[in-house]
Amino acid sequence: MNIAYAADAEAIAKPFIDKIQTVILFPLISLMMGVALLVFLWGVFQYISQAESDEARKTGRKHMLFGIIGLVIMVSAFALLKLAAGTFDIPVP
Repeated sequence: MNIAYAADAEAIAKPFIDKIQTVILFPLISLMMGVALLVFLWGVFQYISQAESDEARKTGRKHMLFGIIGLVIMVSAFALLKLAAGTFDIPVP
């Protein structure tokens, strides 16, 4: 009786988790990667365009650092989600 119940629960949960991944998680991570890239590029622009000002260069370096940290976090989250999906036999988009 318990084995049949577990199989039914798995049959219900897999499409739900697959839908959450394809509609919410992976697009959200992609969007946040884009935002982190834009922050990095904005920092590069500030650093180059206002090279004569020490304060502007400092702000540009800070934005570049935050952009790189954001990209590393998003790539790590993406890898962890793919690893978890592969572990539990959930198809990854």
